[in-house]
Amino acid sequence: MPGGTPVGRPWVVLLRDGTIAVDWGDCLFQDAVSGEFINVTERQVSHRAQDADLDWLMRIGRVSNYDAQQVYFQNLPERPKNTLN
Repeated sequence: MPGGTPVGRPWVVLLRDGTIAVDWGDCLFQDAVSGEFINVTERQVSHRAQDADLDWLMRIGRVSNYDAQQVYFQNLPERPKNTLN
């Protein structure tokens, strides 16, 4: 089994500005290169990430592997959580 954090492949998308991102829902996306969380609208999504996009992420060390169902990210920061005080 590949190492890393598995993310469903349909949730790895390319934004219109060229950013490869993980769609966490509720307009919260995560830049796959920097790990930074960004708020964008669904209108800013161009399409699902293609094999060439994922191959590039593998070359730069952000993805350890992928298949038809999952993308395995290396060192993906956790989604921020709201806490009650």
